[in-house]
Amino acid sequence: MSESPQSAPDFAKGGGILPAIAQDADDGAVLMMAYMNAEAYAETLSTGRAVYFSRSRNRLWRKGEESGNVQQVQAVYLDCDLDTILLRVKQIGDAACHEGYRSCFFRQVTPDGLKTVGQRVFDPDKVYGKK
Repeated sequence: MSESPQSAPDFAKGGGILPAIAQDADDGAVLMMAYMNAEAYAETLSTGRAVYFSRSRNRLWRKGEESGNVQQVQAVYLDCDLDTILLRVKQIGDAACHEGYRSCFFRQVTPDGLKTVGQRVFDPDKVYGKK
């Protein structure tokens, strides 16, 4: 099997941004999904800390800049089409989710609707000063 000559994600496929999945390097739990542009990807590689592109703020989002819950990148993988990024991370702090859960995937779809299956580990109002 030969390697692709391209060693970076193909940001053109996503109009400049690509999905980036953060996975716990120890237990494999999917912690979150966000987006990266080329600048966020380059900073992530150079610093070893996860940096994403916030579509709502239209700027780089250095994970943990407000909460202190940073992600130290242990490994970076690209999918076969070079249009999805997987970060294997060490989550520093209790949660990856801005709603106070370890994982952003704390709701399960059931026949009766959404069921919260995760445990909240911090109060987002206290961390982000919303109230």
